[in-house]
Amino acid sequence: MIIINRKEDERIDRMLRRYKRKHREVKQMKELRRRKYYIKPSVLRRKEIIKAIYSLKKVEEIG
Repeated sequence: MIIINRKEDERIDRMLRRYKRKHREVKQMKELRRRKYYIKPSVLRRKEIIKAIYSLKKVEEIG
């Protein structure tokens, strides 16, 4: 959980902005989405391989 301490004479909108920035930096939502479903390691590896092949083909087309 992210905790934001209120600084003296700080407005609420400024606090919210700090909270949102910290939230993005920590990548909390990305982690929650990733953990929502279990993905087998073999499936993850297969996706990585397919992604690498795709990017290699793109590079070969360009150069």
